[in-house]
Amino acid sequence: MHYIEQISINGEFVTPHGTERFDLYNPATARVTGQARLADEVDAERAIAAAKAAFPAWARTTKQERIAALQRMQAAVAARHDDLLEAVIEEYGAPASRSAWMASYPAEVIAQAITALETFEFTTVAGAARVEMTPLGVAGLITPWNSDAGFICGKLAAALAAGCTAVIKPSEMSALQTQIVTEALHAADLPPGVFNIVTGRGDRVGETISRHPDVAKISFTGSTQTGKAILRNAAENFTRVTLELGGKSPTLILDDADLDQAVSLAVQAGLMNSGQACVAGTRILVPLSRQAEMEQALARAIAAVKSGDPRDSTTEVGPMVSEKQWQRVQGYIRKGQEEGA
Repeated sequence: MHYIEQISINGEFVTPHGTERFDLYNPATARVTGQARLADEVDAERAIAAAKAAFPAWARTTKQERIAALQRMQAAVAARHDDLLEAVIEEYGAPASRSAWMASYPAEVIAQAITALETFEFTTVAGAARVEMTPLGVAGLITPWNSDAGFICGKLAAALAAGCTAVIKPSEMSALQTQIVTEALHAADLPPGVFNIVTGRGDRVGETISRHPDVAKISFTGSTQTGKAILRNAAENFTRVTLELGGKSPTLILDDADLDQAVSLAVQAGLMNSGQACVAGTRILVPLSRQAEMEQALARAIAAVKSGDPRDSTTEVGPMVSEKQWQRVQGYIRKGQEEGA
């Protein structure tokens, strides 16, 4: 059993002011695998204050100093690859075909930020003007459960590269991955307050971050409904907001498409990450003249997809992350059948 009792504020592991306990599940077995103690509004306020206090010094760092910090961060996260691999299988049910990438991506996305920073010009000339890009302030980074470690590392690396400090609210459903990443970040010896990680519910921690006047920027990945709420909250302080929301991304198959190739790619696009991805191709639009053959080809392709135990190397689709998510999928299936499927 995993018991996660601390969050990270101002460079230290601290016991949250919040007292709520959240059960962690293995979605492949539906068994409780641990508990996480959740942060609350007080913890979020403390984290924002720590990030605000750390901002002036971090904003003055040079490009080389930031690159060096990101390199330490990348090395520390890469060193926890095996732990992350186990965590994404246990608490997310990612199949072997996906989990290896999910464990490697957090370090890879930091490397991408380093490459971008190395070539980024903070000072440019526009006519007679000299334009300087300066750090914005405290960034509030709110991340989802479907690629927890990757989103934390990607958003944080970008913020640090820009000279901003950060308060991160990851999903409580991915507390084990968050714990591993947090330990790695501490090992990277980043200055206190530059990053703060407060795992808690969106209506408490997320709400505080999105409303707080000391948060200059919010980056959110998650549901459209929550994105709307964040926009409303942020408008009060004119906080800058970037949203990456869910959708029904279409795959277009045209008249002249090679059927075997198109259907294979369409199925891959729809079932990536067990279908639990905001970029998954969850609709397929085809020419009416080819509808019948497309339906037959898709039926054959889907029948060949293996779902099951995420630890089985041949599994392509693992379990849904939660009972709620599974029920949602069943609802879509029923709706399709009611409409004539």
